[in-house]
Amino acid sequence: MRGEKRKFIVMITQADPQAVEGLSAGEIDRRITFHPETETMEVDFSGLHFETSAQVNAFYDRIEDRIDDSGENLWFFLVIYSGNRIDPDAWFAHARRGKTLNLAHSMGTVRVDASDETRLQIERAAGTEAFDANLFAERDSAIRRLAELPSKRRQKITHEPNHSTEEIARRVRFLEADQILEIDLSKFLLEHDRDVDDLYDHLEMRIEATSQRWYFLINYNDTRIMPEAWIQFARRGKILNLGGSLGTVRYEAGTDTEADIRLRAESQGFRPNIRNSRDAALARIEEIKRGG
Repeated sequence: MRGEKRKFIVMITQADPQAVEGLSAGEIDRRITFHPETETMEVDFSGLHFETSAQVNAFYDRIEDRIDDSGENLWFFLVIYSGNRIDPDAWFAHARRGKTLNLAHSMGTVRVDASDETRLQIERAAGTEAFDANLFAERDSAIRRLAELPSKRRQKITHEPNHSTEEIARRVRFLEADQILEIDLSKFLLEHDRDVDDLYDHLEMRIEATSQRWYFLINYNDTRIMPEAWIQFARRGKILNLGGSLGTVRYEAGTDTEADIRLRAESQGFRPNIRNSRDAALARIEEIKRGG
């Protein structure tokens, strides 16, 4: 699995996938099928009723884990929506998590549903006239459309790093007297997986060298995390927190970053701990130290 390079990281196991209310983890897995011969991942939402964003986030968490376990980063997506209901309270999470998943892992996405209502919801969520819903009334037509799309797996994609090791190192500071690791991501761009891995590889190395755990204090002021980088950012962050953090507090997160953090917190069982200022974040760390 990407990102599991160091000893204290390798020893961490993933938590059991959370189930959508009324749907077990095993049933979620049965709704995610990989067809290696056509490089296609099929996701079956048919008949499900998503009432809350937490339910949506739990399902998408599992999709991301299954893609990671597959050993392949890119797949064609075949998504079955027939009879699926998504309440207004769940639509923001569904649209945002779906967009992130597509940008990170999809070579092309087709959807199956005979209803006009689903088409309108998808197009409204996309928010652009240029968006192609690729929505078909039946599965065979969707599969034929996928067969027309070119595979990108053989294209060697090499991302150029946006940040040097020296720049990242300047953004990491240990406040030893307070047992705090301060990470300055202000005005920091995470454009793709390479940027994410460079950051977290450095953090893992620095933490491992101390042979202890720390309270994490993270400055998100004007941080830009592109949708293509969010899945890897969330995955590496979760592993780092489990392996090296005594508690994590974030501050000055912009609207988009805060929304993405809160969405994942709903299904992954952690407190977002987002504050408006560094002083407020430090005060929150003191509360955590006292068991708050």
